[in-house]
Amino acid sequence: RPDSAEFDYLRDEVAARLVDRLDDITMKFPRALDLGCNAGHVYRQLHATASADLEGTVPGGVESLVQCDWTPAALRRAEAEAPTGFGVETEYLCADMQDDELPFAPESFDLVLSSLSMHWVNDIPRVFSKVRRLLKPDGAFVCALLGGDTLEELRHCMYLAELEREGGTSPHTSPMTEASDCAGLLQSAGFRLPTVDVDTVRVGYPNAASLMQHLQCMGEDHAALMRRGRVSPDTMLAAAALYQSIYADTDRAGVEATFQVVYMIGWAPAESQPVALERGSATHSL
Repeated sequence: RPDSAEFDYLRDEVAARLVDRLDDITMKFPRALDLGCNAGHVYRQLHATASADLEGTVPGGVESLVQCDWTPAALRRAEAEAPTGFGVETEYLCADMQDDELPFAPESFDLVLSSLSMHWVNDIPRVFSKVRRLLKPDGAFVCALLGGDTLEELRHCMYLAELEREGGTSPHTSPMTEASDCAGLLQSAGFRLPTVDVDTVRVGYPNAASLMQHLQCMGEDHAALMRRGRVSPDTMLAAAALYQSIYADTDRAGVEATFQVVYMIGWAPAESQPVALERGSATHSL
């Protein structure tokens, strides 16, 4: 869409928060990969953070960044909108993270970033394992994805409207990963020292129809395999009325939508990392 940048507010906000978490890590990561870069939101936020720093320090000490996405149109936008005069070298690559093998040699990167792209992945454990193989020892994987409470208001209203008007329900949002599962996913892929935290981003809209339009323009239509092809206008109107009735935002005369964002950090194994002692090896009793 020619106006797609107008609907990037959520991706820009999450990329900024992701980069802020990277800035808190004191280690340096010269070579980095942005997996599922979309329109280059992380690269622009790296530039914005470095520009605001008095010394021009790039978060994470990133010197080069490979921006990888499976959508050619998104990569064209990323290249066209990339900031000029930025000290971080970048290259663009079109590849699908769900393919058998990503086109990189093992241990190619010090850092892998991923911002709001993993919720489109069918087999997250398999992709996490691929990311683990791409990292050098003691390399970091910093990821943000949408959690299971995302759009809970819309799902609730669509459920009630379909049940009342059609006598049954069907999924209307893509399946999301629960925050409680993320540490286990990192550990099962071979990462150490997993860290997980959750942000809740609430966005106001004039009405439910506006929310649905924004989701479509963001390219965030649901991707459930068993989804219905079309919802009747009667059901949509009922869902919109329920949304306005139950989830009205009294402060802004509209409705509010919840986006749960799960941030996680995992580390590729290295001998320098702390390791827990064996069970039963304690020398003092509590």
